[in-house]
Amino acid sequence: MSETLRLLAEYVALGVNLIAIIAIAVGSLEAAYGLIRVGLMSSTNQAKALVWMRFAGWLIVALTFQLAADIVETTISPTWDDIGRLAAVAVIRTFLNYFLGRDMKEISARA
Repeated sequence: MSETLRLLAEYVALGVNLIAIIAIAVGSLEAAYGLIRVGLMSSTNQAKALVWMRFAGWLIVALTFQLAADIVETTISPTWDDIGRLAAVAVIRTFLNYFLGRDMKEISARA
């Protein structure tokens, strides 16, 4: 039973990490297209900010999914080393999410 649960957790974590990778890929492609479009047109800073905000949104989604995958990976028989790594990763990702979200709010207020 324990081995089945561990295997299930690994597959769930792999699936959630895959979702995060897809979110990063889609966001990156969308941002690249947006930058090319903005670069070809004589656009305003507001258009550039919109491209950045959409990309930041994708990054927040990806970071959230990656944190979820890390939590799932650590749930089955964690060692203190695993818990320490999860705590460090959680702090870093929460820090990034907070500042990306704050920057998005500031840009939205200016736009």
